[in-house]
Amino acid sequence: MSFVPHSVEERDLILKTIGISDEDELFAAIPQELRLKQRLKIPGPLDEETIKRIPQGNYARVLFAGGGIYRHHIPAVVDMLASRQEVYTAYTPYQPEISQGTLQTIFEYQSMMAGLTGMDVANASMYDGATALAEAVLMALRAKEIKRVLVTRSMNPAYRAVLKTYMANFEIKIEEVPFDAGSGQVDLPALKGMSGSDSAFFLQNPNFFGIIEPMDKVSPLAGNTAFWGIVTGDAVSLGLLKKPGVWGCDVVAGDAQSFGNPTSGGGPMLGFLCARKDNVRRMPGRIVGLTQDARGNPAFCLTLSTREQHIRREKATSNICSNQALCATRAAMYLSAVGPAGLRTVAIQSARGARLLADILARKGYDPVFSAPFFNEFVIRMDSKKVLELENEEIVPGIQIQSCYPEIPEAVLVTVTEANTKEEMRCLNENL
Repeated sequence: MSFVPHSVEERDLILKTIGISDEDELFAAIPQELRLKQRLKIPGPLDEETIKRIPQGNYARVLFAGGGIYRHHIPAVVDMLASRQEVYTAYTPYQPEISQGTLQTIFEYQSMMAGLTGMDVANASMYDGATALAEAVLMALRAKEIKRVLVTRSMNPAYRAVLKTYMANFEIKIEEVPFDAGSGQVDLPALKGMSGSDSAFFLQNPNFFGIIEPMDKVSPLAGNTAFWGIVTGDAVSLGLLKKPGVWGCDVVAGDAQSFGNPTSGGGPMLGFLCARKDNVRRMPGRIVGLTQDARGNPAFCLTLSTREQHIRREKATSNICSNQALCATRAAMYLSAVGPAGLRTVAIQSARGARLLADILARKGYDPVFSAPFFNEFVIRMDSKKVLELENEEIVPGIQIQSCYPEIPEAVLVTVTEANTKEEMRCLNENL
């Protein structure tokens, strides 16, 4: 009778940790005549993702939908730790003396997001990527004399819609920078002509089409504006692409739902906002810091709270009254579990999977619409009737985006993450 760890080293470590020298000591209380004399003929242990894929009903859904909400593998440790009462809250930790667990995880989240984006500081989370963009624009208005806000048309349509709602009562013009019809990247000549010292500029990279923007060419043009920022739709891309901060932007905003948070039918999401130090007091929300208590012990607390409830209303930088503390906590746990190398692996697997599926679809006549390199999403043309046929077979080939982009008729945005298998790709291929 024995237990089967993954390796001899792991077995020895387990035995040493629990204070025994031999695995037989684990079963000392069991009489010899009751012990098994041979191993059971059962398969070895399954990894977490395989266990999750065991069918729970009559069919398994094949899903290649993304466009801002992404299905990634979530380590089991995230669900276990996030359910503990010392960290399980979605609200602001008003009383630090009883909220040290939540405050510490948010502090770690801020530190990791600042590191991933290459910025100086991150706040303690926003509602979602759309409101993070809108709040970043408000930061720009507080920092400079801005009359125009330039956003790329290839930015997530939901983000642009929320921004227009935020700006409805401001005397600010919102102008969309077009994308190149061939590459899918931002139209550089148009950006050059539109940029100026009276404008702020925001672009998404990778953009809504999954296309990777030519940041080495964008950055000099963006520098001609008074304030500019980079938006990240799928935060997993931060594990593979250059840190946004290296391009000299003032702010990085986006959504980090991909970090340890399930799709959950469309929410909740996890907006993030990172900035340079000179903009810290223009940031919305709150920032958790590390200090000392009266006895000199390390303690965490809210060091910056710019909400209406915390300071006089006219001095508040935002009217956001809550945040996504639980989602940020899960993100911190996820990043701690996978580590830098693991996050890079997730990003590489997603990118490779997307390239593989694009090649498969191209052989069936569904070529990518754009020629520029993409991360884990790409656009094809597929008529609505065919999309409906596939969905009736419980296969979602992507999301239809022609309503937001009438200039790309029959456009479907296809998304691949490390959670998609070759079997799912084969299933889609066989039903085309």
